[in-house]
Amino acid sequence: MAKQQEKSKKFHFISGLPRSGSTLLSAILRQNPRFHAGMTSPVGGLYANLIRAVSAGTEMAPMVSVEQRKRLARGLFDNYYEDLPNDRQVVLDTNRSWTANLAAVSELFPDAKMLCCVRDVAWIMDSMERQYQSNAFENTRLFGDAAQRSSVFTRCEALASRNGLVGYAWSALQEALYGEHADRLLIIDYDLFVRRPGDLVALIYEFLGEEPFEHDFENVVYDAPAFDEQLGVAGLHKVHKKVAPRPRKTILPPQLFEQYGQLNFWRELKGSRAKIISVKPETGSPANKTSPNEKSAHTPSPAVGKAMKAAE
Repeated sequence: MAKQQEKSKKFHFISGLPRSGSTLLSAILRQNPRFHAGMTSPVGGLYANLIRAVSAGTEMAPMVSVEQRKRLARGLFDNYYEDLPNDRQVVLDTNRSWTANLAAVSELFPDAKMLCCVRDVAWIMDSMERQYQSNAFENTRLFGDAAQRSSVFTRCEALASRNGLVGYAWSALQEALYGEHADRLLIIDYDLFVRRPGDLVALIYEFLGEEPFEHDFENVVYDAPAFDEQLGVAGLHKVHKKVAPRPRKTILPPQLFEQYGQLNFWRELKGSRAKIISVKPETGSPANKTSPNEKSAHTPSPAVGKAMKAAE
């Protein structure tokens, strides 16, 4: 009976770029008693290890068929979430690796959607640097060695590398946006999200095909101190109680801020079947692009368009 109840759950996914609001989004959505969401779960890592163990070149590969691999992979989800209360019928699993595994996700869960959080990359780097400097007496595990953590320039370079925390997620997101299953993706811009959370959450519910729910954006609670402390970055997943913009000056050198501010490819996204929540266009402005005011994280926001636009 428990297994039958578990298989009735709907699975969706949260992915995208780090420091872009995925934990905040999860903290909001979990207010709905039908939803389960949280910070990065171990299911993504378990899935990668499973596939690695049974793939070509391993002694187990000939003994595990493709259909068996699918059942084993699906079993990871069913068993990991088996202890959820029965009323938590919608599960949103968070992991930045899901965009790089969208083909597999689409086959395992034919009705699943993926919410992809993005943010100006310069502000992502600024946020990561603030986290590093606020833990000045800790050698955080975000960096592999002393050379990587030696200065703000080497730290940003390490994060932006193809296998780095930011670079990997950035590359994987582009892979998903231009892949065969891009229509399952919804791009959610952090700066727009914190300015108009009610409008964006309503559109997220529409995208997921779920009934609307009245959320409290004044009392959002989420923290994971044990996880953050083992990374050596205290406060990494603690969210502010009230969803609102928090203007600040960057602590990055101007050269770095300008360099990483050029990587926001989704603002000119074309040729993708993904959906993106846009602002209401100004007269003569394309509907699927942000207005000039949206280029800064700290300028007034136009009204949110009541539709999700296709990037193509």
